[in-house]
Amino acid sequence: QVQLVESGGGLVQAGGSLRLSCAASGSDFSINSMGWYRQSPGKQRDLVARITSSGATNYVDSVKDRFTISRDNAKNTVSLQMSSLKPEDTAVYYCKANLRLDRGSISYNAAYWGQGTQVTVSS
Repeated sequence: QVQLVESGGGLVQAGGSLRLSCAASGSDFSINSMGWYRQSPGKQRDLVARITSSGATNYVDSVKDRFTISRDNAKNTVSLQMSSLKPEDTAVYYCKANLRLDRGSISYNAAYWGQGTQVTVSS
C-alpha cells in the first residue's frame, strides 16, 4: 500500500511564505511525476505545479515566479515553496503522485492523492 503524507500548511499574512512537503511511503513503486493541486470551497481542484522524474516543471500562470516545486527522488518527497502569498492562494492543497506499481508479474500505473493541507492567507 502506498501513502502520501503532506505537511506544512497553515495561516500566513499576505506577502508571507509557506513550504509544503509531501512524502510517499510504501513498497514496490516508482514515481513518474508529482504535483500539487488546490481546491477552494465551491471550486474544482486545479493544478498548481508539477514536476517530472527528470525534474521538468510546469506551473499555473498565477503562481509563476512566486512558487517553486522541487523533489528528492531518493526520499520520494516533493515540496512546494510558496512566497509572496496572496489571499487568493487560500485553499486546501493536495499532493498527487503518478506511480508505477510493481505487483509480482504485473506492473501498472496509478495516481495517489494526499489527504490535503489547508493554506490560509489573510489580507
